[in-house]
Amino acid sequence: MIDILIIGSGPAGCAAAIYAARAGRSAKIIVGGQPGGQLTTTSSIENYPGFPELISGQELMDKMRLQVENMGVSLEQDAIKSVDFSERPFVCLGESGISYESRAVIIATGASAKWLGISGEAQYRGAGVSSCATCDGFFFRNKDVAVVGGGNTAVEEAIYLTRFAKNVTLIHRRDQLRAEKIMQDRLLENSKVSVIWNSGVKGIVGDGTKVTELQLEDLLDHSETSKPIDGVFIAIGHKPATEIFKSKLDLNDEGYVLIKTNSTETSVAGVFAAGDVCDPIYRQAITSAGQGCMAALDANQFLA
Repeated sequence: MIDILIIGSGPAGCAAAIYAARAGRSAKIIVGGQPGGQLTTTSSIENYPGFPELISGQELMDKMRLQVENMGVSLEQDAIKSVDFSERPFVCLGESGISYESRAVIIATGASAKWLGISGEAQYRGAGVSSCATCDGFFFRNKDVAVVGGGNTAVEEAIYLTRFAKNVTLIHRRDQLRAEKIMQDRLLENSKVSVIWNSGVKGIVGDGTKVTELQLEDLLDHSETSKPIDGVFIAIGHKPATEIFKSKLDLNDEGYVLIKTNSTETSVAGVFAAGDVCDPIYRQAITSAGQGCMAALDANQFLA
């Protein structure tokens, strides 16, 4: 029996563990299938306060993990496969077969970008392939970049990238965008933006170290062309890691955990959420860490 069980080991989970320990609560992190979370796939970070030099996502998470361990919090190399929030203590069953009982739970399982699953995509991830313009846009100053998608996220990413890139090409599978009208107008009125309609990306080509071009297919006549490019941003959405919480907690239509206003409490008293698992908007390491702190403070108040 522990006070606070933290599911997830990214910035939100680590920050929650640090604040739980500082409050004198016994806490344990269930690391999950990707230790350190999605941030570990980011090659260069320059917007996390306290690190004036570039640092990789893996390095940043290694430092967070060390800080968590120095606070006396254990990290369990396990993944939760089912939860029982019907009564307290809460019971979370790990893939190892171990049942973890706790008086409170903080969910920090994160969300992952949806990828195209095409050739070159995984190879050049972090070397010209990205899913976050806010995170990586700065590295493409005066470069030619492409954004794949047609919804609000894709349009917002494309508009944001015009602040840095020389040219931005939006590639969409249909002949009209799904984004809100006001966002479409802003995009199409921007002189830096061009749109390739009715087209899909068949492959991403590089020189072994960075992206150099995209292989495109016209979905109407199935002709294929190539487009020289310095970077490509995949903006077809994110998927929160909430499968095991369906029917256990209130989720929105996209699967994100719903939390109460000015709180991190979920629809079940004593269960809290932090980071990308409940944040479809900001999706930044620093906002996740901040919300992890909030969840630990809320959990401590609940236990008090």
